[in-house]
Amino acid sequence: MTKVKICGLSRLQDIYYVNQLMPDYVGFIFAASKRQVSIEQAEELCFYLHPGVRKVGVFVNSEQDQVQEIAAGCSLDVLQFHGNESPQYCMGFKMPVWKVFSVLGPDSLRTVSSYQVDGVLLDSATPGAGRTFDWSRIPATVMSASFVLAGGLNPENVSEAIATINPDVVDVSSGVETQGVKDFWKMKEFIEKVRSYT
Repeated sequence: MTKVKICGLSRLQDIYYVNQLMPDYVGFIFAASKRQVSIEQAEELCFYLHPGVRKVGVFVNSEQDQVQEIAAGCSLDVLQFHGNESPQYCMGFKMPVWKVFSVLGPDSLRTVSSYQVDGVLLDSATPGAGRTFDWSRIPATVMSASFVLAGGLNPENVSEAIATINPDVVDVSSGVETQGVKDFWKMKEFIEKVRSYT
């Protein structure tokens, strides 16, 4: 069954929502973004988060020591790297790592095979902007790994995404927001669509 990640949580209200809806993963962004949280904010949010929801930290070209500090402080379950992190960098952590690749064109995924990571996350050229990319560009070699799909997903298209490429995890942020904040009913509909898909 495809799992659900709700990314970009930044308010206690968001935690209240996910504690009711119980997605498989939630994401906290520690890089420059309108959804960025400080380590102090994230620690508070994680304190109130249901223990059954796994926590993903999103980083962009961060120092390894900083990532380790945040991971320990927030008891993160997965590290998600969105920048130019090398295969060697990604291997420098003892916890699960997802490496993000933006699908820009036919050559944008040529380096995927050089990464020995726990998950490959494919996103659109502008993460968090609510835009999809051409799913037909995804090679079978990527989908044979643990595969996370992001980029423009929402309650209206997530069933099509699962039917088309059957990702292990679907990752949504702006697609479950209204006026820039998480919307309980959109989150609920998204999760129900994923979990009702057969």
